[in-house]
Amino acid sequence: MKITVVGAGGNVGSTAALTVAQRNFAKQVVAIDLEKKDGEKTFYPAKGRALDQWQTAPIHGFSTHLFGSSNYEDTKGSDICIITAGVPRRPGMSRDDLLSINANIVKSVTEQLVAHSPDTIIIVVSNPLDVMTYVAWKASGLPSSKVMGMAGILDTARYCAFLAEELNVSPKDIQCQILGGHGDTMVPLPRYTTVSGIPIRQLISDEKLNAIIERAKVGGGELVGLMGTSAWYAPGAAAAQMAEAIALDENRIFPCSAWLTGEFGHKDLYIGVPVKLNRQGISEIVQIDLDADEQKLFDDSVASVRTALEDLERIMK
Repeated sequence: MKITVVGAGGNVGSTAALTVAQRNFAKQVVAIDLEKKDGEKTFYPAKGRALDQWQTAPIHGFSTHLFGSSNYEDTKGSDICIITAGVPRRPGMSRDDLLSINANIVKSVTEQLVAHSPDTIIIVVSNPLDVMTYVAWKASGLPSSKVMGMAGILDTARYCAFLAEELNVSPKDIQCQILGGHGDTMVPLPRYTTVSGIPIRQLISDEKLNAIIERAKVGGGELVGLMGTSAWYAPGAAAAQMAEAIALDENRIFPCSAWLTGEFGHKDLYIGVPVKLNRQGISEIVQIDLDADEQKLFDDSVASVRTALEDLERIMK
């Protein structure tokens, strides 16, 4: 099993690469990123980070070999490719600027990956997530089942972590689902949240539960406020968890950004829904019943993603 991580000179990509290696289900991780120039000096962030990480193998006890490169030929034959490449929104940069820059990056990266690994499965982490997953799918020419986005796993992890802290229980015992677009329009589903099978509303007041839901919605912003930059440990680990479920053919059900063809009343866009992950990629979108309020929230989230897609089409003409 060969896994490529693009953008591995950055925090999210390097975390994804190391987490995959530490889980020890792949033979090789290829960490890809651009060279960096500073005057007359050239630096190789992906090579350096991968080498540093490989030297932890005797300490952490894994066998997966980490190899850094800036040459896409080294990705040949990758079974799974994780794309974390892109730029954050900077002061003075409009939303259109961010969409255009990252869409061009993701398109270029995807084309180069598929040229060397035509049967790969692609996991997109770049933001804005649902739109960038669409860009990767269109650029790849692959079936939609083999191109997906990581978002719901991250939102779910934050939600579960906050609940575990409040209830003083292990996060391993919390099961939950969060649907919709990544960020403020995500759709929490308390009806589908349990702790070892116990419905969450039997263990916590509505007031505290609602506060935790709101905190999870702005979880990324909270971390930016604390660190001055975006999160990387949880996003990187979430992408690695998806790769593991695919590589080991586990049939795990996760909330991921997937292409809808009528599920949940919508079609022709990528958005977060429960999916079954195995060696095929997304083998099934798991349709669950939503009540009127949940469906309304999901519809609103779809509308937000469609607006972003329309903006992309306008910008890229």
